[in-house]
This record gives sequence, C-alpha cells and structure tokens, in this order.
Amino acid sequence: MATKLFVNLPVRDLARSQTFFAALGFDFFGAAEDMASVIISEHTQVMLLAEPTFAEYAHRPPAQATEAILVLGLEDRAAVDALVEKAVAEGATPVGSTRDEGGIYQRGFADLDGHQWAALTLAGPTA
Repeated sequence: MATKLFVNLPVRDLARSQTFFAALGFDFFGAAEDMASVIISEHTQVMLLAEPTFAEYAHRPPAQATEAILVLGLEDRAAVDALVEKAVAEGATPVGSTRDEGGIYQRGFADLDGHQWAALTLAGPTA
C-alpha cells in the first residue's frame, strides 16, 4: 500500500470551510458532524476538523503563526492563477507576491481560517 498523507486543520465553521473548498473544485471523502476530508489527490487528504475536535487530538493549542504552508502542485500557470483567483473570490486573502523565477510559478493565499496555501507549477520561464 502506498503511503498516504492526511493533514489535519482546525476550522471555526466546518460548513463554511466545506463550501469554500468545494467551490475550489475539491471533492470530499465522507463527512461527520465535526470533520470532513478534502481529497487533494489519490494519496493526500486534508482533514477539516472543528476546533474542539482538533483540540482533542492535539497535544498543544493551535499556533497563531504560520507553522506550515500547504503547497499544491498544479499542471500549469493558468491552473495556478485560476485556483488562487477562485479562492480569493470565495473569501481567501492573497498572501505574498507572485513568484516567477527559475522555472517556478507560484502564488499564495490564506484560507477562511488563516491557513496558508500556495499553488505552484514547475514550468519553464516565459519568453
């Protein structure tokens, strides 16, 4: 069996977060009253846990600073732009500046709960 990755994120309003990620085009694998699993790929899921449920699993309170940046590798520049623009239209906040150097094109946003995401593509520089 291939190794799978499940990233757990605390969210204040589970229904609102589900609506946000669905609007970005992600599917879900099951849902419970206090958690939902966003399918990123065949081997990666992001578990959205209501804050009280997240606290039951965590040995420390959630950080108030950026501890991780979740990065999605996409097919091309257009897909990067489309995802970030859709996220911002759904209430996300743009984060950082666009990186376009060394064959990497990347943009970022903070989701509804402030978790930082980036979308990138490994493409050759534009002419």
